[in-house]
Amino acid sequence: MRLLLLVTTFFISCLGFSQTGELSGVIRLEDNTPVINAHIKVIGTTNSAVTDFDGSYIIENLEYGTYNLLISTIEAHKKTISITIAQEKTSITTTVSRKTNELSEVVVNGQSKETKLETAGYAVNIVKTEEASIRNIQTNELLNTTVGVKIRQNGGLGSDVTYSLNGLSGSSIRIFINGIPSSTYGSSFNLNSIPPSMIKNIEVYKGVVPGHLADDALGGAINIVLHDKIKNHLNASVSYGSFNTLQTSVNGVYRFDKTGFTVKGSLFHNYSDNDYKVSGRSVLVTGLGGEQTPITARRFNDAYRSTGGMVHFGYTNVSWADQFFIGLTASDDYKEVQHGAFMTITPYKDRFLESDALLANLSYQKKNIFTKGLDVTINGLYGKRNRAVNDTVAWAYSWYGERAIDFRGNEYQYTWGSQQEGGPTLSKIKRKVAAIRTGLSYTIAENHKVLLNHVYNSIDREDSDALQSVLENTFIGTRDLHKNIFSLTYELNALDDQLKASVFGKHYQQKTISIDPEIEADEDGNDWVVDEIVTSTNAYQGYGFASSYAITPSITLLASAEKAIRLPDETEVFGNDGDNVVANPNIRPEISNNYNLGFRLGSFKVKKHEFTISTNLFTRNIKDRIGLPIETSLNVDDELIVYVNQGNAKSKGIDAQLNYSYNSNLGFNFNVSRFDLTTETAAGTEFDIPNTPFLNMNGSLRYSFKNFIQEKSNLNLFYTLYFTDEFSYLVSQGSNTVGDDFFKVPQQVAQDFGLSYAFPSSKFVVSFDVKNIFDKPVYDNFSVQKPGRAFYLKMNYTIDKL
Repeated sequence: MRLLLLVTTFFISCLGFSQTGELSGVIRLEDNTPVINAHIKVIGTTNSAVTDFDGSYIIENLEYGTYNLLISTIEAHKKTISITIAQEKTSITTTVSRKTNELSEVVVNGQSKETKLETAGYAVNIVKTEEASIRNIQTNELLNTTVGVKIRQNGGLGSDVTYSLNGLSGSSIRIFINGIPSSTYGSSFNLNSIPPSMIKNIEVYKGVVPGHLADDALGGAINIVLHDKIKNHLNASVSYGSFNTLQTSVNGVYRFDKTGFTVKGSLFHNYSDNDYKVSGRSVLVTGLGGEQTPITARRFNDAYRSTGGMVHFGYTNVSWADQFFIGLTASDDYKEVQHGAFMTITPYKDRFLESDALLANLSYQKKNIFTKGLDVTINGLYGKRNRAVNDTVAWAYSWYGERAIDFRGNEYQYTWGSQQEGGPTLSKIKRKVAAIRTGLSYTIAENHKVLLNHVYNSIDREDSDALQSVLENTFIGTRDLHKNIFSLTYELNALDDQLKASVFGKHYQQKTISIDPEIEADEDGNDWVVDEIVTSTNAYQGYGFASSYAITPSITLLASAEKAIRLPDETEVFGNDGDNVVANPNIRPEISNNYNLGFRLGSFKVKKHEFTISTNLFTRNIKDRIGLPIETSLNVDDELIVYVNQGNAKSKGIDAQLNYSYNSNLGFNFNVSRFDLTTETAAGTEFDIPNTPFLNMNGSLRYSFKNFIQEKSNLNLFYTLYFTDEFSYLVSQGSNTVGDDFFKVPQQVAQDFGLSYAFPSSKFVVSFDVKNIFDKPVYDNFSVQKPGRAFYLKMNYTIDKL
C-alpha cells in the first residue's frame, strides 16, 4: 500500500506538463450521408481513428497545437484539413466529395486499431462487445465463438470455467482485466459475472504473449479491456430468463469539463437457480434390491448469485495525467455445488461455496511524460479476498432431491459425515493480495520503440476451519506466494509499415513460503510451538519475437515464437478445498516452445461486399505439462483432483476464420480449429491427452432491417451454430476398445437464435434470445451436462448525454 501512496504522490506532483485535448468529428458526403470506415490520420503522429456507422470518430490525447488531418475513404476523394487543438474538447464536421465512378475493383479499407493489432505479427484476435452488450450474451459465450478458443464450463451460470487456446487450457492460459491478472480479483469478480456492457473489447493472444502483458502465460492470454473512454453516459440493463436467471448491470461516466474531475462506476448482479434437466448414465435412482433406474431430473443444488461493482474517482485529460484514478472494487458470490469433478449417482445436497473481495485500485496513464515519446502506465490493486466452504450434511441424496436409500430401502448417511469425502468442513481461506503492473514505453525514433514492463503479484494465505478445535486451528499453516516478472521489448516498423517486428525477453521469479507450526521438545523435555518454514525460489528466462510483412496492402504474413515459462499457481501448489483440489508442493513449472505461422487476406471490399480471411498454423512443444492426472484405468476418483506434471506434450494444428459482410446489413462469420494434443509415456508410447475436444467449429449469421416499423429504428436477427467433435475423458485401453464408448463425450451441435430491436433514438433496445434451440444434450469436462433449451429477454437503456 505504501508503494501505491508513493506513486500517487509522485504523479500528483507532476503538474504543469503539456496539456492535451480530445478531437471528435463527423465525416459526411455532400448529401449529408455519414461515411463509414473512413480512416483519419494525424500527420506526423501515430494518432488515428476510423469512423463508425454514424460517420463519427474520436482521437484522444493530442497535445495543444496545429495539425493536418488526412481523411481516406473508398467512397470519396482523399482530403487534408488543418485543425488547431487549443482546448480540452474540439469538435468538427468535415464534408468530402464522393467519387464519380463507383469502384468495381477490390479496395482495401483503412486499418482500425483492432486491425493494426491483428496484423502486428502475433496470433491475436480482437473480440468486440458492442453487439453482445445489448443481447443476453455472457462474456464467456462471446469468447466461445472466437477462432481457436474453447470455453470448458462444468454446468450453467457461475459454474467452474477453464479456457482452452489451441489445445492448452487451465492455468496455461492467463486471464487479465486491464492487464492485471484476474485471479487477483478473486472468483467473485470474473468473466462469469462481468457483463459485456462494461467491456470495451477482448484481446485473445494464442501461444505467444507480448511483453506488455508480462506474465507467465504458457499457451496464451485473454485480456479484458474495460471501457476507458471518457464520455458522459449512463447505461442500464436487465435480463430475465429460463432457470430463474436474472442479470442486471449499471455503468456510467461523468466528467466535469472545467476541472477534469471524473467519476465512473459500474454495478452488476446475477442470479440463477440452474435447475435445468439432466439425464444420462450417471442420472440414476437406486431402488429396492439395488435396482438402478435411469431418469430425467432437474439439478436441485446448483444455484448461483454474484454481486459486485467498482467506483473510481480521478482526473482525465489534464496537464499532468491522461488518466488518474483511485477507487474500490467489491464483489460477493454464492455457489451451490451439485457434484465433484464428475456427475455421480448420488449428487450433493447443501454443499456450497461463498466468496468475497474488497480491493483498492490505482491507475495512471500519461503520454509524453518528462519528454516527448515517453509514455507510462501504472495499474495497482491491494486488498483482501475470502473464500468459504460449507459441507456439514452426512445424508446421501438421489437425483430426485430426496434422501437416497440402500438396497434394503433404508436411508443412509456417509461414514465420513459430509457430501464430499474428507469429513464435514466449514473451512475458510483468507487472502491478502497485491498486484501492480508498471509499463514504460519510449519512442526512440518514428519507427523504433522500446518497452519495459514489470508485474508483481503476492498472495498471503491463511486457512482455518470452524469445525476444528482451537488447538487444531492453531496448528494450521500459512501459505505465501510472491511473483515478479520483467519484460523488455523492442518494436520496429520499416518499409513504410510493410514490415513490423518486435523482439522481447522475459525474466520470471517466484517465491513460495510455507509456515507450519509444530511441537518440539527442548533439552529439558519441555514442549514448544515452533514454526517450520519451507521456502522455495525459482527463476527462469524466456524470450520471443513476432513479425508481420505486408506483401501487398491486402495480404499479410505473420510469424511469432516464444520460449514460455508457466510457474505453478497457488491452487496447484497449495490446493483448494472449495474446488476439490489437493495440494502438490512438489509440482514443477512447465516450459513450452511455441510457434505460429499465419496469413491475413483483407479486408477486401467489392462494391457492397466486404470480407476477410485469416489462418494460423501452430505448434506447442511442452515440457512437464501441468494438468489433471491422465486416467488409464477405470478406477477414476470422482471427487478429489490434484494437479500433476503429466510429462512432455505436444499440440499442433490449424485454425482459420472467414468474416463476410454485405452492405452493412448482412454479416457472416465462420471459424474452425483442428489440432492434436499428445503426450508420451516413460516407455515412449504416444497417446492423445484425454478430456480434450480436438475439432471445434462455429458459425454465426447476422441480418439487420433498417427503419423497421419506425424511422431510424433497427431490427437485428442473429443465429449461431456450435460444433464440438466427440472426445474421450479416459485414455484408450490399448487395442481392446471394448467399453471405451462409456467414456466418450458424443459429437455435439448446438444452435442459438436471437433478435434485438433498437428504437429510433437507439437509447432503448429490447432483445430476445433462445439458447440451444433444439434442446440437444450438450456436455463438457468429464461429460458434465450443460443446460438445454433456454429463453431470455433483455432490456437495455443508454443515456449518451448527461
